[in-house]
Amino acid sequence: MQPRITDISSPSNPVLKALKALSDKRGRREAGQFLAEGLRVCTEALSAGQVPETLLFTPEAERHPLTQALIEATWDLRGTILRTTPDLMQRLTGKDNAQAVAAAYPIPDISLDRIDRSTAKLWLVAENLKDPGNFGTMLRTCDATGAGGVILLDQSCDPFSVEAVRASMGALFSRQVARATGPEFFAWLRQGPAHLVGAALTDQAVDYRAHAYQAPCFLLMGNEQAGLPADYTAQCDAVVKLPMLGAADSLNVAVCAGVLLYHALDQFG
Repeated sequence: MQPRITDISSPSNPVLKALKALSDKRGRREAGQFLAEGLRVCTEALSAGQVPETLLFTPEAERHPLTQALIEATWDLRGTILRTTPDLMQRLTGKDNAQAVAAAYPIPDISLDRIDRSTAKLWLVAENLKDPGNFGTMLRTCDATGAGGVILLDQSCDPFSVEAVRASMGALFSRQVARATGPEFFAWLRQGPAHLVGAALTDQAVDYRAHAYQAPCFLLMGNEQAGLPADYTAQCDAVVKLPMLGAADSLNVAVCAGVLLYHALDQFG
């Protein structure tokens, strides 16, 4: 049976409006879905076993074999398949250079208990991380280094916002993500093997190259402006810092996380 494709040519179409609502946190919460953009990202999601609940594409994108694979997979699971114009795709994404494919996926359970620490030697933990671009970059670096994923603490950004999903470039589907409060995380952490290493510019911190990292290693990063709180630093098994040789007194948190991930990975071999 051929997949049933519905053409959308009006911005007032209710399905299109429902997809647009996913750009808002309340809309995502009510629908239990988030929006991902781009053929590459949606293809990586499919490779990770994630099938769209709603798939949207332009006529030009429809001809691509990867789009055809997405159409077939969505149809097999009785998802909604839509074809629309480039103009309406631009309205949906809010970008002048809009992607030609977009899809809605169910928001997964991101409770801490779903994290299996045995699946990776490295993990990132971010306290009160505000910038979704930093989150997405950190998740992409986890993918590049084979780290398990990112655990977001306290009032961190929404990992399923449009900005976070864009910045993750598909890593949201291949890495694990969890949310918890600080006390919940520390209680969970000590229930199993763990080596917690905080990144902070304190007098007690050692050069990141002088520390012996142990797996499974959880690298704890602080807020972009305030850094790591003192009570969180006190929970760490070790605290490390990156040397600052210029006039700047801080380094972007995603850059710092990348340096630490690759250095620890080098130690683990």
